[in-house]
Amino acid sequence: MTVLVNGVAVSSLRDESAQFAAVRELLRQRAIAVGVIDSDTRNEGEVSAAIETLLRQEVRTPEPIEAECRRYYEHHRHEFESGELVHARHILFQVAPGVNVGALREHAEQTLNELLGQPERFAAVALELSNCPSALHGGNLGQIGRGDTVPEFERVLFRLESTGILPEVVKTRYGFHLVAVDKRIPGNILPFDVVKERISERLKQGVEAKALRQYVSLLAGQAEIMGIDLGGVDIPLVQ
Repeated sequence: MTVLVNGVAVSSLRDESAQFAAVRELLRQRAIAVGVIDSDTRNEGEVSAAIETLLRQEVRTPEPIEAECRRYYEHHRHEFESGELVHARHILFQVAPGVNVGALREHAEQTLNELLGQPERFAAVALELSNCPSALHGGNLGQIGRGDTVPEFERVLFRLESTGILPEVVKTRYGFHLVAVDKRIPGNILPFDVVKERISERLKQGVEAKALRQYVSLLAGQAEIMGIDLGGVDIPLVQ
């Protein structure tokens, strides 16, 4: 079935999902309407950049107040340990210029589902698919402490208490990661004042993700969309 967004037929880029393509077109049209991009611009990179600019301009998120940060701290103390160490491996699906982000994410998710059923293949798959030098060593990252990696990777790495392959694709500024935690060494709980800014940033990111979903839902409700349901859509468009 042909997917239409306000009468415009949507064509998926390479292996991009129809839902992702429809959201992209919806946001492209909004970017044109508010003057972020010209109507005749079709270059994939320029459209993606315009969409990111649009979302920064139109999706506002409030700063968390201290009471919210304290409440999060009290319920997630185990996340704020000093000296905690993790032995981990990963497989990186790198986001590079010109890469179809939607298709790359789908590839990562498909690979994760396969590895959850065959975890012993992690090293072999890392060697075959990972865009990180660690691929030569089965994806081994060695011993990682807090502050040793980017915040979005660290947040997921230290959030859980279990070991094994994490049951989710981890998104960072570098791309999409499949992560296996081989060992955890506990540390000491840090006081609230030390981690307050870190908690504030974490809560803000969560609110931002929710705001993005609501924004797309609002645009979809005002548009004429045929052939696809955009209810509850994720927004993997902003790096």
